[in-house]
Amino acid sequence: MTVLSIAFRSRISFSSSRAPSIGIRAFSSTVKAFKMRVVPVLVSADNYAYLLIDEPSRKAAVVDVLDVEKVQAVAVKEGVSIVAGITTHHHQDHSGGNKPLVSTYPSIPVYGGFDVPAKTDLVEDGGEFTVGDNIHVRCLATPCHTKDSICFYVTDTSNKSQSGGVFTGDTLFVGGCGRFFEGTAEQMHASLSKLATLPDDTVVYNGHEYTAGNVAFAKSIEPDNPAIDRLFKFAQENKVTTGLSTIGDEKEWNVFMRLDKDAIKQVTGATEPGAVMNSLRELKNNFRGAR
Repeated sequence: MTVLSIAFRSRISFSSSRAPSIGIRAFSSTVKAFKMRVVPVLVSADNYAYLLIDEPSRKAAVVDVLDVEKVQAVAVKEGVSIVAGITTHHHQDHSGGNKPLVSTYPSIPVYGGFDVPAKTDLVEDGGEFTVGDNIHVRCLATPCHTKDSICFYVTDTSNKSQSGGVFTGDTLFVGGCGRFFEGTAEQMHASLSKLATLPDDTVVYNGHEYTAGNVAFAKSIEPDNPAIDRLFKFAQENKVTTGLSTIGDEKEWNVFMRLDKDAIKQVTGATEPGAVMNSLRELKNNFRGAR
């Protein structure tokens, strides 16, 4: 089990010419400066759950719990109480721990979309709730990977200078996006475009560690993009990449968020965004090591 404690920063991007460092957003001295903190928990080979922690109240929500015991162990280590569950979509590797979670913590709410098992609170686009005393959560419907996909945008209401974060499940990955299991290319384009409206310093917390494969594909599509070169070096230097990218970074190096670029239109042979997205996803599906 891999655990990495990450504190949000006021503005950090890996879009500069300097190579990224995993130490930029993490550990001891930075943790105490902020009231909102995220602890990723690698619950399988590439699958992330998260603890979203409100420091002053020592309360936490668990995001996409798969293995309750692993997440519990991290909560004990962090000295926090689990007070809520949050689920990005119904796939088993994200919602499979919900039933044991509500059995273990019968009084807590579990937030999720319409197809999420064992939820107590149905959430839809624009819905809002709080975690602890300070964390505000806004729900963003992002259908395509599944019809019930919800991304959760989180901010610290007591510290406006602290960057927000977004839990994207299998909709947005570092350098990539999810497969279109229950939706269309047009829906994925709309969903990623919605995420692109978040502040550029919003920290991305995705559902899987797919960055190495995503950057290899990106280099095959947009080889002259210097941001993708930086992502390549970043992926080589960091085995854990979640929480170290921002929405602003994704706009620069994620080919699925760059459908208007001439190089991508040329490779896909399309110009209309839905057609470009569909062709791009097909190319990714057939790419070596595709996810």
